[in-house]
Amino acid sequence: MSEFWREAPPPARRPLGPGDLGRVALRGGAIVSLLLVCFPALLILRIPEHLIFGLSRPVTPHLTQFVCKMSCRILGLRLMVRGRPMAGPGAYVANHVGWLDIFVLNASKRLYFVAKSEVAGWPGIGWLARGTGTVFIARDPRQAQAQTRLFEDRLRAGHRLLFFPEGTSTDGRRILPFKPTLFQAFLSERLRDVLKVQPVTLVYHAPEGEDARFYGWWGDMPLAPAILSTLAARRQGRVEVVYHPPLAVADYPDRKRLSAAAEAAVRAGFYAALAE
Repeated sequence: MSEFWREAPPPARRPLGPGDLGRVALRGGAIVSLLLVCFPALLILRIPEHLIFGLSRPVTPHLTQFVCKMSCRILGLRLMVRGRPMAGPGAYVANHVGWLDIFVLNASKRLYFVAKSEVAGWPGIGWLARGTGTVFIARDPRQAQAQTRLFEDRLRAGHRLLFFPEGTSTDGRRILPFKPTLFQAFLSERLRDVLKVQPVTLVYHAPEGEDARFYGWWGDMPLAPAILSTLAARRQGRVEVVYHPPLAVADYPDRKRLSAAAEAAVRAGFYAALAE
């Protein structure tokens, strides 16, 4: 997140009882065990993969996707995918709800996230993000050219980068205006005529009886209680991942119009799903 969205207060978290703590231990232990086995394997595989294929990574993203799929199953979170991820060079842009987005989006498609540079220093999460190939960006105009070059190299190597143009996570009940700044990288000479951007909508449906904002993470909410409440849920809700038709970058004269078109697609898909 690049800044906090603070419009509404977070819901109060209920105290965890013995049954809740048992589910936390079972689910959390299973996911941690999965990571302890698969993450070192990923780092080991990355060495020959880099020597043979260079920047292209045809092997390790499959392991990341496997971990995320299994994590969603361990949680009991029902994942529904609509539409079809694009073929060929491209990037994704999606609305951002919370920490679960990383698992949900990676489970449905092999991709790499773009995150603010501060995430690299977060305990545990930063380590995982670096290992899985996350691209970190700094809010420093002096680094803009170097970061654009990095985006170009990764995208031209066939990596699918995913951006969160809202710039922050939300309560999962709305779409915030997209920030067009990141879209500028797509308009570079090396990418403009070959790149497509695919809008993706995430719609979370809370477990029965829980606050509709159950899966959201925003404002000053600490991360640990948000994770614990999800692990403790007696029954999980579901999440919809909607892939919209890709946008050819060459069809848009500037970043603002490209950003507006992507936002319109994500917003329309979001409110259509909520209305069902």
